[in-house]
Amino acid sequence: MKQLKLAMLAMVAFLTVGTVNAQDENNPWAVSFGINTIDVRIPTEFGDYAKDYIGTGEWADNTLPSISRISAERYLNDGFTLQLAGSLNKIKTFRTKDDSDLLYWAVDANVKYDLNGLFGETGWFDPFVYLGGGYADMDDLGGEGTLNAGLGFNTWFNDNLGLSFQTGGKKEFADKIQDHFQHSLGLVFRFGGKDSDGDGVFDKNDACPDVPGLKEFNGCPDTDGDGIKDSDDACPDVAGLAALNGCPDADGDGIADKDDACPNDAGTKAMNGCPDTDGDGIADNKDKCPQEAGPAENGGCPWGDKDNDGVKDNVDQCPDVPGVASNNGCPPKPVITEEATAKLNEFARAIYFNSGKSTFRRGVTGKLDMIAEIMNEYPEANFNIEGHTDSQGAASYNLNLSSKRAAAVVTYLIGKGIPSSRISSAGYGEDYPIASNATRDGRAQNRRVEIKLRK
Repeated sequence: MKQLKLAMLAMVAFLTVGTVNAQDENNPWAVSFGINTIDVRIPTEFGDYAKDYIGTGEWADNTLPSISRISAERYLNDGFTLQLAGSLNKIKTFRTKDDSDLLYWAVDANVKYDLNGLFGETGWFDPFVYLGGGYADMDDLGGEGTLNAGLGFNTWFNDNLGLSFQTGGKKEFADKIQDHFQHSLGLVFRFGGKDSDGDGVFDKNDACPDVPGLKEFNGCPDTDGDGIKDSDDACPDVAGLAALNGCPDADGDGIADKDDACPNDAGTKAMNGCPDTDGDGIADNKDKCPQEAGPAENGGCPWGDKDNDGVKDNVDQCPDVPGVASNNGCPPKPVITEEATAKLNEFARAIYFNSGKSTFRRGVTGKLDMIAEIMNEYPEANFNIEGHTDSQGAASYNLNLSSKRAAAVVTYLIGKGIPSSRISSAGYGEDYPIASNATRDGRAQNRRVEIKLRK
């Protein structure tokens, strides 16, 4: 009995030392109460090892019908936990002359490693391995140090209560007691975690440790109760929609009320949430004619057409006189007058070239300048410069010469500012005479340049 009391005192003292260490507020403590079984190892053959381990050997079934093992644990870091444990038992018929039971007690310090770090966190099942050392005593056989190794698991019923199972072997050093296996089963309690805001979520798992919140949001609040935590909620005080970052949409137009210029009238994003009934790009609240499309510069109303010529007043340069669109709403202008056409051909007949060449004779450029002036006065008119020759010489030569002369006129006129798109050229050689090529005078008339209106 005296030894039993000493063993109990040793266990309490050992656990007391363990619990006075500085507490980590973010890592809970755990205590366990349960039973243990001792199986003494009597190795003769390999099969005997297995029998000893599972408790079927001669010195098996060493279990007290009461709480016989208690432990205290503190989480260290990175999956490691320090376990301090004490156990009591009675060993039957082992090294005794009278076959009386031996009182067994042991204290152990083990370091556990949580295997969830390797296989993935389950939350309710924590397998582990352990390695450590201890001291075991068997009555009058004395005591000695042991090397401990084994494995086990904790199964959690809730955040604080679970079932703990641990099994392993103890190797003795001084040969006073026999090597043995020890198995334990008990209830384990976790405690010591800090919950600053009192929301039921420990600070180590609380994303908002100073503000009460909800477990589903890792301890963060949802003030308006719309299922969106405040940190992700653009309108945390008013219930809203997830699609709008927690903000309400009274008119259901997909634009949050805080960004909606017309929160009670369904509109479009382009109109900042306001409607545009006539689709003219001007919100109804700014449109003077909301039912009729019109430009912004006219307040959203359509332009009128006072002279009914089909040209709106905003672009009609003659709003009171019917006209044509091609002349900006004014009456149409003639492309070119007959008088101007006659002048062009009069000047064209005075264009002379050096013999057999496409270069101009002296004094011809003055006539060309007057032709350019007339063409510039009638910008809507387009022209074709035609070159002609008499019949002297080869027809192919005459055709080529007439083309070069007509092109020379075009080049000169372009140089005077006539757009190339308005003027073109063609050579016809001796094919279109206007006089007889049998006379000198007739041949002179046939060597000519004509300017034709191009349609």
